[in-house]
Amino acid sequence: MADVHPVELSNRIIDTGAAEPPHNRVTELLSEVDEGLAVVESFSHCWALRTDEGLVCVDASGARSAARVVAALRDWSTDPVHTLVYTHGHLDHVGGSGAILADAVERGHERPRVASHEAVPARFERYRRTSGWNQAINRRQFGGVRAELGLGARWKNFLPENVVEPDLTYRDRLEVEVGGRRLELRHARGETDDHTWVWDPEDRAVYAGDFVIWVFPNAGNPQKVQRYPIEWAAAMREMLAAGAEKIYPAHGLPIVGRERVEVVLGDIAEALDHLVDSTLAMMNEGATIDEIIHTVRVPDHLADRPWLAPQYDEPEFVVRNVYRQFGGWWDGNPAHLKPSPDAVLAAEMVALAGSVEALTDRALELVETGDLRLACHLVELAVTAVPDHEGAHRVRADVYWRRRKAERSLMSKGVYAGAARESEAVYGEVTGRDGMSDAIGRALG
Repeated sequence: MADVHPVELSNRIIDTGAAEPPHNRVTELLSEVDEGLAVVESFSHCWALRTDEGLVCVDASGARSAARVVAALRDWSTDPVHTLVYTHGHLDHVGGSGAILADAVERGHERPRVASHEAVPARFERYRRTSGWNQAINRRQFGGVRAELGLGARWKNFLPENVVEPDLTYRDRLEVEVGGRRLELRHARGETDDHTWVWDPEDRAVYAGDFVIWVFPNAGNPQKVQRYPIEWAAAMREMLAAGAEKIYPAHGLPIVGRERVEVVLGDIAEALDHLVDSTLAMMNEGATIDEIIHTVRVPDHLADRPWLAPQYDEPEFVVRNVYRQFGGWWDGNPAHLKPSPDAVLAAEMVALAGSVEALTDRALELVETGDLRLACHLVELAVTAVPDHEGAHRVRADVYWRRRKAERSLMSKGVYAGAARESEAVYGEVTGRDGMSDAIGRALG
């Protein structure tokens, strides 16, 4: 049992508006949230609802945490798992499914039914086709570097082989009944195109998956496929219109009480709507993505909300995702339509500057003035022009470690840490790597 009950902590944060980190607690400890309802708090939670026919579990957590999650669940109940619902196909939600099925076999229980949106199997197939790529971008997202530099573990497969394919799928809505308990699976696009939120009309509760994550919505991730902030905001309003009085998310704390639900879901919808509307307004006026990302911001009255902290994704990335969805990949700069190779451009810039050192010295000056954005451009030109220049790589590592320290979001921190470690690998001095859980914990508070 957690030291502070998740509902108690959630109520206090929402009622006061004051953050009390960590809000995303990775403990693998179980808390009973209501009669017959429990949550195991992990990087991605597993919710368990007791019925007369067995447990309904919403999400399976990830492969690395699966054994501990199942053990915590079994300390609470030895009932069979009747149905496992995937809110979507991300690995931290489905990776533990193999452990849940193995537990059923060990106990002599019937195989659990696995339900999801119909697009989840296609996601699994995409992961199989792009296994190496997904491993690379996830290493980088959490501060790792390219495998060919000898840093960062490489898994055999990105999608664990024991992840269970769903055997019950739906398109828009699906009603399931387990042990006299009626649940509605509803589809909406948000962080993914295969997302399900589960409505329990008897308890007026929503199992929200990643629609509520207690940080700014993951609607912009710079290394992942398209996100859907318009539909995400609409899903918040649909949950409110359904009469939700409780929100049980896959990350972060339960939200209990209609007024608290209205506050958090309303803030999420308003923030996303504002970013979308402001971005589209500037696009309609002919603005470039460069102009838009340096102009559009979250409204001031939402900027300090604990449940909207830009500690994983961030608003600037959401703006880019809106532009990508409606404007394509070209950024409006004619030179970028069919560009010169980066190495050729960088060599020309070094020639104009007179030396690599002219760029790296200026980068360090810019760091001291606080212009880390421009400093990063200069160190990239330097090492791209002369890839084996030790001095340039030392400056590059220094700049990116400082950039990482200055950033709030895990996604930015991960990319900048990965860049710093790449340069350190060139000259043979590698800073110790944060474990994934440690990196996430620091970023999410």
